[in-house]
Order: sequence, then structure tokens, then C-alpha cells
Amino acid sequence: MGETDRSRAERERQIAAAAARYDESGDERRAVERQQEAGITFPDSPEALAARATRLLDRQAVSAALAVEAVRGEPLAAPEAYERILGVSKELQAWSFLPRGARAARTVARISTRENGREIPLGTGFLVSPDLLMTNHHVLPDAAAARSCVAEFDAQVTVDNTPQTPTRLELDPDGFFVADERLDFALVRVAPGPDGRPPGETFGWNRLSAQLGKLVIGEPVNVIGHPMGRLKEIAVRDNMLQVRLDDFLHYKTDTEPGNSGSPVYNDQWEVVALHHSGVPKTDGQGRVLRRDGQVWRPGDGDDAIDWVANEGVRISSILNHLAGRSLPPRQRALLAELGPESGLRAAPEASVAAPAPVSPVAAPRPAAERAAATARRGLRARAGAFGGDRHLVFLHGRSQEGRDPEKLRREWAAGLNQGLVRAGLAPVDPADVWFPYYGDRLAQSLTAHEAVPRMAEAPTATASEVVAPVSPGAHALYEEIIGEAAAKWDIPQERQLAVERFGWGDVLGALQRQLSWLAARSDLDAWAIALIFRDVAAYLDDRAVRDEVLESVLETLPDTGEMVLVSHSLGTVVGMDALTRLSPGVSTVHLTTAGSPLGLDSVYNKLLLGGPKRPDKVADWLNAWCPNDAVAIGCPLADDWADGLTDLAVINARDRAHSIVEYLSHAEVARSIGSRLAG
Repeated sequence: MGETDRSRAERERQIAAAAARYDESGDERRAVERQQEAGITFPDSPEALAARATRLLDRQAVSAALAVEAVRGEPLAAPEAYERILGVSKELQAWSFLPRGARAARTVARISTRENGREIPLGTGFLVSPDLLMTNHHVLPDAAAARSCVAEFDAQVTVDNTPQTPTRLELDPDGFFVADERLDFALVRVAPGPDGRPPGETFGWNRLSAQLGKLVIGEPVNVIGHPMGRLKEIAVRDNMLQVRLDDFLHYKTDTEPGNSGSPVYNDQWEVVALHHSGVPKTDGQGRVLRRDGQVWRPGDGDDAIDWVANEGVRISSILNHLAGRSLPPRQRALLAELGPESGLRAAPEASVAAPAPVSPVAAPRPAAERAAATARRGLRARAGAFGGDRHLVFLHGRSQEGRDPEKLRREWAAGLNQGLVRAGLAPVDPADVWFPYYGDRLAQSLTAHEAVPRMAEAPTATASEVVAPVSPGAHALYEEIIGEAAAKWDIPQERQLAVERFGWGDVLGALQRQLSWLAARSDLDAWAIALIFRDVAAYLDDRAVRDEVLESVLETLPDTGEMVLVSHSLGTVVGMDALTRLSPGVSTVHLTTAGSPLGLDSVYNKLLLGGPKRPDKVADWLNAWCPNDAVAIGCPLADDWADGLTDLAVINARDRAHSIVEYLSHAEVARSIGSRLAG
């Protein structure tokens, strides 16, 4: 593999550090080997085994039937029961193991640098959010180095073993770049492709988790990368985790040292580490040895080194490091896109600019009003759009705090324009769209009305525990929504009874079992489902939260003419309430809902309408829903709602089942919206 002199020098320092850590952990490694020789498959602590078994059961990685079968033959103490569950997980893989691996592989790219008119492969990187790619610090030591690099996705062979044409994307370190030499990681933004979409929307991305329970000693690991700059290769279940240090993992695979920056996965294709170095055999003086036992020299090449193991940086350590970094709000917003299990959040309220001083003649405003005044405002459409008497309005869902409303408006417009082009209709200009924005107001209001701040720091905490609202009313409604959704998706009661019968109530609570069932059926993340339903419950239960959100929306809605309203997720609930408070000048509403929870009676009975009653001004209504979208589990809506409703089932990509861009890009959805705009 070609390397710059600087990259090679830093990689050699990382190899030396890995060798030193391997030597220091020798006693621990030998103790593990003795236990394995004695027949202990997973020589890890009881706490680690419990956390791992809990995670496997939470995420349906081991079916309840198999788990029951594994432990019911004889009375077992908890550690032995956990080992039996882990044994089932290690020995038997569901059919989905292969397609999930193929999906993970799409997120992996080869990184090359331009030097003297040619491109030199440096290593591997992988997407961890819609915009951000992770690799090693010794691959991208700084922003200047990243500016000269390109990421190649799908640099691989096809199923017929012929080279596939890769997609080349530029790195954008000016948009985001964070790196650390000790943990040997770099996180950089990847520029959008020619279609303007973030790379993650095309290739998918890996959801990172700071929680424990992703891997125990004795379990196999999988590595995908571009060893020595070659086309994409994979080491599947080749060997196991040997030693877990505070910040590093040691494992054996046939991964070559040229695989710098590759993701290391468990069997559920969760990233457990960032591969960064091979571990060489050394002599008593710490010198690297060749395979023939002689001292290695730089001119000998990497192939001559006697590699004894590999070392990866623990993903939880990288996430904890990122959580402690002081970054501008815009960069923290990008980090928040790594997902709820990453533990990373957008900038706290304290980072929002203080309100302007109050005029001496004006009375001081209440604290809540001052906070609302600092929130981002919605965007009005350009005057005269669509003839001036029709207005296109996008109403977003939850988890948009800290986002730029203009960027969101463009993302929605880009998705709609894909569908319009497919439908043979003219695209829209984002400037012609009204975009009410309540993301910051919702986050501020939830924080203000929660008695306890929402934290996700407990290492084995489940989504249902961390996300659940604090207020009793919202908590009860949250449980009711999740329970109804799970029942509509036919959660098997015998599994719950079996789990309780064998004393696993402490491993899987009823609510978490329901969330896990929804996640398994939909392939959406349980945390994402929990967060959406949490905010729906908080909005519907707390009048103060509802009023804050509605005020924010209503101040950026047109007050005359016809409205073409497109709403998504929580926005469909907010929109239904907002339709009861429109200006009298608005004559007609053409409604499109997507990914909506309005089919759950626990939701629609709490609306201002008082039930599934179509608002008077709604002339027509298209409800788009995806069968794999757990938030739309109550759909189709026509069975519950009044006349004038058309349900349209669409198939979204499984890793984007709830994405509004995915919904809008369907020709049938876009055609309905476009025809209303044309009158």
C-alpha cells in the first residue's frame, strides 16, 4: 500500500504502541487462554456476560424460543444461563446475517490521496452518520491532509467477480473534522454526491453505540476494508476477541495491517472497534521481529513482520472522547446525527445566544418567552409562488433541534423533486416552500417541563428506560402507544409468558420487549421508535408543550388562499392540531401525511379534534405509509378516519423506512402533491 512519509511514520508509532500494550496485557491474555483450554467458551466477567445477553435478547439477535430451549434442560445460575444464550448466538446465525453484512459493507470506502498527479491508497473509512466518515488519525492526521483525499464507495467486485464502478466523493474537512492521535481516529464530513444527497442516504451508515454489551471475550469479530489498497475484502468470523483494555481491543483475524480505518463488527453487524494496527511480535528490547526471527527493518516491508494479533480502538472510547470535546453548535449538530445510542447530543441550551437586552420602557418578558425568542424561526415562501393563491407547506417531525431550517427545507424539496421528476412534473424551488420550524421550541419545552433531565449514561440502560417521559401522564400515554403498536403488529404473547416463566423479567421488561418487537419487525432502531413515541406522548399529554409547538408552527403558516400541507411523523400530529387553528382566510387544505402515527387510537383520541375526525377545511388527504415503518404501524388510516382519505402503501429502503426524503421521492406521492400545486 502506498503511503505518504508522514502517514507511514505515524503508523509505525501506532504499531509500536500496540505492541507495548499487547506486551503489558500478557498476563490477562494468558489467563484467558487457560480458561478457554479448560472449556470456558466466554472467559469474561459475569457483568459483561449479563450485559451481552441482555443486548442480544433486546434486539432479537437470539429468539426467545431458542433461548428458552438452551436453558430449560437443567437448573442454571444466571452466569451459566447467559453463557448458554451466548453460545446459541455464536453457533447459529439467522439468514439475515449475510444481507445485513452486505448492507454494512456498502458503508465502507477506500480512502486515497492525490500526490504528484497520481492517487495513492491510504486506508479505509466507513460512514457513521448521513454526512460523517470515520477512519484513523494516521490516515487523515489533519484537515489539510483530508482536503487532498477522495473516498471511493463500492470499490469492489460484483457477484460475478467483475470490478464494479466505484462512486468517488470528495472529503469536506472544512464542514467537519475532528481527530485524536492517541485514540488514532479521525472523523470527517464527506461532500454530497452529484445528486446533492448526503452519502449516507445512498450507502447507509453504521449506528454507533456507547453502551456496553456489544462483545465479550471469546466472541468472533468481522472486518470489512481495503487491505493494502485493494478492492473491498471481508474477514468473516475468522477469530475472536482476546483481551479488552480500557480503550483498545485485541483480536485475531487474518486482517492485514494495510486495513487501517476499517470497521470491526460483531455478529449483529454493530461496530465494536475501529481497526488501526496490527500487533507485531517483539523481542526483549521491544524491537519488531520478522517471521524468520530476525529484527525487522523498515526496508523489509510489512509482509515480513511476524504479526501476532490485531488492535482496534473501542468505539465507546471514541464516543466518550467526542462527548467531551468543545465544538461549535453546528458541529455538535452533525455529531448528534450519529444517533441516540452514541450519547452525543446537539449543543445544549446554554450555547444558544442570549436574547437582546430589553428596552428600558418594555416590561421584562417571562423566561420561557425569552428562550422562545432565541429559537430558530420558520421560513416563509417567496412572494407570488404558485400564483400567489396556493402555498406549499412542509411540516417536519421530531429530532430536528439544532438543525438549520434552510437546510431542512432543501432536503425536503430535494426528495420531492426526485419524485416529481419521476412523475414527469416540474420540480419546485425550495424558496417557494413555507417551512414552519419548531425543532428548537420542542426541545426547549420538553426540557423545561421535565422534572429530571434525560440522560443515556447507564451502560446497560435500555431504550424504554432512558427515553420514557418523566411526567406520569406522558409516561402512561407513552406506554399505551407502544403497547398498542406492538399489539397491532401481533407481538406473540407466548414469548412474553415464556420469558417471565424462566425468571428473565429483570433482563427484558414488558415495555422493552414491545419496543424490541417493533424494531425487529420494522428494522428501525428501537431507540428511534422510542424517541418518536416519547415526543408524541409528551406533546399530546402536556398542554404547555403543545401550546409552545403550535405557536411556533402557526406563526409561519400562510393566512390566505389554498394550502398544500405535507407533514411527517410527529408533524402529522402537530399538523392535525394546527388545522383547527388556521386563519379564516385559508379556504382549502390539500393534505399529505407520511410516516404517521395517526392510526393509533391512543394518539388520535388526544388530538384537539377529539378523535379521528377530518378537519373541515381538508378537501383531500393522501396518507403515504411504509409497511416497514414502525411509526406508521396504525396505517392504513381509512378504517378509522372519515371519508376523503386515500391510503398509499410505498416501499422505502429498509434503513430509511421512516425517512421523509424516501417518502417524497416516490412518484405517486409527488404526483399527488404536484397536481394540487397545479390546481
